[in-house]
Amino acid sequence: MSLIERAEQSTLTDWCAWHEGYADPASGLASRLAALQGVIGRWLDQTAPAPVRVLSACAGDGRDLLGVLEGREDAGRVRATLLEADPALARSAAATARAAGLRRVRVRCADAGSTRWYAGSAPADLVMLCGIFGNVSDVDVHRTIRALPQLCAPGATVVWTRQRRGPDATPTIRRWFAEHDCAEQDFISPSEEGWAVGVHRFDGRPLPLERDRRLFTFLR
Repeated sequence: MSLIERAEQSTLTDWCAWHEGYADPASGLASRLAALQGVIGRWLDQTAPAPVRVLSACAGDGRDLLGVLEGREDAGRVRATLLEADPALARSAAATARAAGLRRVRVRCADAGSTRWYAGSAPADLVMLCGIFGNVSDVDVHRTIRALPQLCAPGATVVWTRQRRGPDATPTIRRWFAEHDCAEQDFISPSEEGWAVGVHRFDGRPLPLERDRRLFTFLR
């Protein structure tokens, strides 16, 4: 496992402070995390008992994926790459993976908005785009969805999140997934004003990764 200490993305948000919201079990972050971990756990349960590859963009401290793998006997079959631009969060994710003995988890401190950092990690069987779509432009959301053939293995699962408070962009995002060969498997949302977790199956044809392509840039 390696941690590349290189962050190219600068934002206005203090993401370390933002992660402190997970400490409140009654918070929307905590309930969204539980939903995400449920999706990941069910995906692992439903896949064949063979090696799988996971790619998590803007992974934060990795608690969604790592929190699931820590408790699974079959965690060794998961080869995962976590991309996170914040050095402190990336170090935290790497430390968690190391402490849990997850030797096939690699954390890269890097800008997930650039495809250069996906080389060697894509295509993946599970692609996680969590905490992204609410912080970038609609154009970038659409661009990222269009790029999924470069990130996904055949039949891959794609998981994404988005707040629904007005204007609610999730109907448009779900339509874009459908238009780009992604069949919706689940849409989890406690309310029209809260968070949403989308789950899709990639049914398209994988394409080679275009290096140094810009997918998205955080606006806040």
